[in-house]
Amino acid sequence: MKIKFKIALTAFTIHTVNELINQIFLFYTDYKTLCMLPKMKACFPLFIFLIICFAFENSFAQTELELWGNIQGIRIDGELMPVQSNLSVVKNNGSTIIYTARERQRPMFKRIGKTQIVATKIDSLYFTEKVTDRATASADVNVKVVSHSDESIDGIFFTMFLNEVDYINGSFHVDKLKTVKLSESEAKDITVKGKSFQFISPKRQLKISFTKPISLLIKGVESGDDKGWQVFVPVETGSMKEGDSAQINFVIKVNGKIDKTPVTLKLNTAETGREFDGLGGNFRLQNPKADPEVIDYCLKNLNVRWGRVEMPWRQWQPELNEDPIAEAKAGRLNQHVKESMEMAARLSKMGIPVILSAWFPPDWAVEGKVNFQPVNGVWGNPLDHSKDQQIYKSIRDYITYLRDHYGVEVKLFSFNESDLGINIRQTGEEHDELIKGLGAYFASHGLKTKMLLGDNSDATTYGFIDPALKDTASHQYIGAISFHSWRGWDEETIQKWADAATQLKKPLIVAEGSIDAQAWGYPQIFQEPMYALNEINLYVRLLFICQPKAILQWQLTSDYSLLAGGGIFGDTTHLRPTQRFWNLKQLSSTPEGLKAMKFECNGANISAAALGDNQKNIYAIHIVNNAATRPATISGIPANIKFLRIYITNQSHNMKEEKRIPVVNGTASLSLEKNSYISLFTE
Repeated sequence: MKIKFKIALTAFTIHTVNELINQIFLFYTDYKTLCMLPKMKACFPLFIFLIICFAFENSFAQTELELWGNIQGIRIDGELMPVQSNLSVVKNNGSTIIYTARERQRPMFKRIGKTQIVATKIDSLYFTEKVTDRATASADVNVKVVSHSDESIDGIFFTMFLNEVDYINGSFHVDKLKTVKLSESEAKDITVKGKSFQFISPKRQLKISFTKPISLLIKGVESGDDKGWQVFVPVETGSMKEGDSAQINFVIKVNGKIDKTPVTLKLNTAETGREFDGLGGNFRLQNPKADPEVIDYCLKNLNVRWGRVEMPWRQWQPELNEDPIAEAKAGRLNQHVKESMEMAARLSKMGIPVILSAWFPPDWAVEGKVNFQPVNGVWGNPLDHSKDQQIYKSIRDYITYLRDHYGVEVKLFSFNESDLGINIRQTGEEHDELIKGLGAYFASHGLKTKMLLGDNSDATTYGFIDPALKDTASHQYIGAISFHSWRGWDEETIQKWADAATQLKKPLIVAEGSIDAQAWGYPQIFQEPMYALNEINLYVRLLFICQPKAILQWQLTSDYSLLAGGGIFGDTTHLRPTQRFWNLKQLSSTPEGLKAMKFECNGANISAAALGDNQKNIYAIHIVNNAATRPATISGIPANIKFLRIYITNQSHNMKEEKRIPVVNGTASLSLEKNSYISLFTE
């Protein structure tokens, strides 16, 4: 009996291959002391086999929890079975609903083994949500709320959305009662009571189980393109007093069809687009202790082809009547300025083009007191246009000093995210005037530096660049167009940036690449496999839709780091690459200067992009499979290509090179591993 208990415990606690090995070792040492009989010894291989089977069964289900507390779904063998939950606070007789969502709150996240924990708050209600993976496509959910003041509310709910696409022709039943069609709840609210609730359709199944009877509200909803049903699980009904608490425990279990439909992709080498130089990185120095080692590692192990560094303008010329070049020559160069210039010089010596961006301005250059945080919801300060010539000279002096004393020819200049005010705030019209004024000033003083149009905080604020797009007088001073990829990932929004680059015939640069601007607040997320997959999925979509010159990762320092350990975010274990690092190493292996090519894909939950050089017969294909393992064929490959090299990065493989794939009559066949990033290169 003791041996069987040990096996079950092992299966429940294994999370990685290393843990599996350790568990086997621990089990074996216990086993040796307990079982000396030859008959028992003969059973040992069976015990090991059972341990491995339990461990791998457990790995097939994985809950995908967003950092703000919303369960997206549970993956079965790579396929995401949707749950689409949030935590909601209902007020004013249902007319006001405040819910957890991206950047609506300031959550904290951590993982302990198979349990993901999110701590967040809505008003004075403090939530702790724990989601623990189980072995059978299910998860234990615990939601606890504590009120830190008196709150007049209708209730607090764990809310799920059942999309009509997944649950069309669906039904639900409670315990063992009669089945009810979901369509009956479209026109009215239905309240049902029980311990077990099942929602069933030909495509998806969802079951919620409680230890005691509870009342659920099912409501038909339609908002924009979303149509379906909301399920409200009560955590607390009625108002709460300061110090009151409530919690609920339940189990969510999912099932459904796993899409293993073969994927077909078709390459058209005759249609080429813009050139892709490759991966770049941001090198804004903020952590003197951890940055150097991380930067060294990234520059040594990644093929970095573009760099963006800070111009510490506030430290460069803090006083208007000061001569910053004279101060620097006199040995009074600010330390942060010196280190930032040395960073630019290091990149330049490696042949990496440098983008220079300014964040914090000196007091004299802006209107009002410098805002380091938003004031009444407004970020940053406008420039003081009565001092435009002094502003131009100050920036020119920095670039000139960087050139003359560090050998750096700055390729492009920008104010970081001036559409938002991080930390210079401009209107689109002011941005256009800056491009013309500062761009002409650079040219008149013999600088090769061009202006970066946009450098927007997000893809969503594309209207900011419209005045400059329409003003032909500014075009000669624009070296490239730029946005940051934190928000706005739909194809329509991203396409607007591609169209702007086409209109101006200028390169498009994603100057800050990643997916969650708040992730610094819950850094454990950087080691979550799904975060890594979502990030590289966005980059492959950008390659296909935007055809950028470069994607510059935010950052290749310890901030939002691709590495773990080494003191980063308090982790004092050894410095090591994460899955995100291997994704970018794989992307950075793309040969330089390939052009975007037309690439058709018919598979669901697949992102794919192709690049090539027809003259050199060099091609690269990048694919992200955000679903189950399935076969794929790629056609349209040039006839003289006989083999493709293949690399795979996922939770188990770090840019692993697999056996070469033969190309027969322009077609290659391969298996797309579940939840993986796959790259194929010609020999």
